[in-house]
Amino acid sequence: MAKNSYDIGDMVRCTVTFTDSAGDVIDPTGIVFRIKLPDDTTTVYTYGADAELVRSGTGVYYVDYTTTAAGTLDYRFEGTGAAVAAAESLFGVKSSTVL
Repeated sequence: MAKNSYDIGDMVRCTVTFTDSAGDVIDPTGIVFRIKLPDDTTTVYTYGADAELVRSGTGVYYVDYTTTAAGTLDYRFEGTGAAVAAAESLFGVKSSTVL
């Protein structure tokens, strides 16, 4: 199962910190965030084009995602240019007994 579990309607902060080969925190030239929903659809946000993908400091980015359905959600940040890197994680959303 997912490493973290939430309820439908919870806001989940998905965060990444990009580093270069020396371990220094650095901003990529381009950043994309993808989240795969339980129905196998994927939502994509691009930094600079989509307000959902936010820079909170050098090399640190996040998306606040509000859950709408039960299941496992997989997400991925991809950096290009100055910091070519990717990071993936996942979380679970519990079924509601009331909804």
